[in-house]
Amino acid sequence: MNDYPWYSPRFWHALRISDWCRLLARHGFRVHPFKLPMAAMITATTPFNSAAALLQHLWFGSYIERTRVEQPPVFIVGHWRSGTTLLHELLHLDSRFATPNTYQCMAPHHTFVTEWLIGKRMGWLVPKQRPMDNMAAGFQRPQEDEFALLALGAPTPYARMAFPNDVPADYSDVLNLDEASPADVEKFRKAIVWFAKLITLQTRQKQLLLKSPPHTGRIGHLAQWFPGAKFIHIARSPFSLFPSTTRLWESLDDVQGLQVARHKHLREYVFDCFERMYRGYEKQRNEIPAGDLYELKYEDLVKDPVGQCEQIYERLQLGNFAPVRDKIAAYMQSQKDYQTNKHQMDAETEAEIRRRWAGYFSRFGYE
Repeated sequence: MNDYPWYSPRFWHALRISDWCRLLARHGFRVHPFKLPMAAMITATTPFNSAAALLQHLWFGSYIERTRVEQPPVFIVGHWRSGTTLLHELLHLDSRFATPNTYQCMAPHHTFVTEWLIGKRMGWLVPKQRPMDNMAAGFQRPQEDEFALLALGAPTPYARMAFPNDVPADYSDVLNLDEASPADVEKFRKAIVWFAKLITLQTRQKQLLLKSPPHTGRIGHLAQWFPGAKFIHIARSPFSLFPSTTRLWESLDDVQGLQVARHKHLREYVFDCFERMYRGYEKQRNEIPAGDLYELKYEDLVKDPVGQCEQIYERLQLGNFAPVRDKIAAYMQSQKDYQTNKHQMDAETEAEIRRRWAGYFSRFGYE
């Protein structure tokens, strides 16, 4: 796993005072002594976030509220480690799309008033690579909007990473909005609609390109909130997904956690999240109008990235593919030396994956 310096921002550095206090109180302020310096640094930043958020609200709040998302967003969905980041990076090369960057997702409350200083001049704070793999990182890189929802105080399972040893995990039910409480669904709706307006305003009405694995079990709700939205689902072999997702949470729990992560319940958490997510996806995919959902496989994407992206444009009617064809080919050429992580599993784990995720094997052709 790649180094993540002590001075680099954690997800919690973006929280306002009220959201930070609620997070701590929900877990009884059980911060491990080794993590107290990090907690102190986060606490010191929350007054700035609250003040800057108030300034943005006073200065731009009415403009954000009046903004209309005229063009239907494009959502990239699929389980963690299925290739959503790669696909996001490829489609982001099309300048006709508006893709939120890391800074906008980490500081949505005040990006209008602080990105010019922090996001564009203090990029050295962020490591060049993500902790769990070799994908590039940085304030100006495309980022998943789930982090913005976390910063806005919306119910999201990413809050679990603050206290990874606590069971039950925070907001697991929001992985399938059909199973979430009406109050949580409404909080989530308000946050994502507000963030969509923010990015739409900031990018002058470009079509939004959003990516978040947890959205996989929310597509029916997103289609209601954003009429005409397009969805791209990417699948990958479950024998790659399980160990890679386990590694993902191990690395993020170690880096982001306010506890010293024991990973005691992690195996079951990975299984449970998958099952919740795809209960929602399989039911809600039938609610998506014909022509608004396209499914592909990671293995096909890496084999023929240009051809697969062209299929996406054709099936979802995203416009002329020609302007982005050479950009995608050039990007993949630049990544030819990229090394994926290697994983090993015992026979018992493989058997449990096949048993518990049998529907996915059959549904996406991994028999």
